[in-house]
Amino acid sequence: MLDWFMGLQPWVQALIAGTFTWFITALGAGLVFFFKDIKKNVLNTMLGFAAGVMVAASFWSLLSPAIEWAEDNGAIPWLVVAIGFLAGGLFLYIADKTIPHMHFGKNHEKEGIHTKLKKNILLVFSITLHNIPEGLAIGVAFGAINRAGGNIVAATVGAIALAIGIGIQNFPEGAAVSIPLTQEKMSRGKAFFYGQLSAIVEPIAAVLGALLVSSMTQVLPYALAFAAGAMIYVVVEELIPEAQQNQSTKGAHYAVFGFMIGFTIMMILDVALG
Repeated sequence: MLDWFMGLQPWVQALIAGTFTWFITALGAGLVFFFKDIKKNVLNTMLGFAAGVMVAASFWSLLSPAIEWAEDNGAIPWLVVAIGFLAGGLFLYIADKTIPHMHFGKNHEKEGIHTKLKKNILLVFSITLHNIPEGLAIGVAFGAINRAGGNIVAATVGAIALAIGIGIQNFPEGAAVSIPLTQEKMSRGKAFFYGQLSAIVEPIAAVLGALLVSSMTQVLPYALAFAAGAMIYVVVEELIPEAQQNQSTKGAHYAVFGFMIGFTIMMILDVALG
């Protein structure tokens, strides 16, 4: 099975991996048919878990390989990674201020350009922004397999581990999107539809990332660091603040526990399999 998968073009591998993460998101969104509400402590744990996975993936799956690739090719590792990392954060900042969306939470704060789109659509756009760097990270990881040299099998397994880790955190994220939408007076069917739709950008971004890296080898370390910077931006700007906003005094540590569990699982996947 692995031999068959390794024989595919990088963009096809990225498409399969991105579709997998979208499918897991859809499974999580499907929980809306079984639960009417989601407790704050559970939501905090989900958000913390997603943040932990993304932070761990940013280092072990993206920044560390970027540093190694830059060193092997005679570039200045810290400069290359710093440029890519900051560019990723800047990209998400511009997208955050440009694409109209609305945050979950008590205040429903709107961001981006002015629009007359419905509030429910703006809430989905908020989660869609999260999924862009995740898709890019998957695509860059698979696109880098045949470009960075070294052990092709290990690189492939490492990219698969990244996709599995992102998929794992997408399950609770799908539920964290669809279930709150029912509280906005949306039917369960529509809440599920929009919940899974928020991740449809992942396979698209994955293919674009793989094609970019496959065609432009010199961009590889910058692209890896770029994806990491974008993911960290999402964690610090969106996931952690949302978890803190929703928490109660008694449940103050749920987000922290979720973060540590997510970080540990992703670290184990990447180190053990990659």
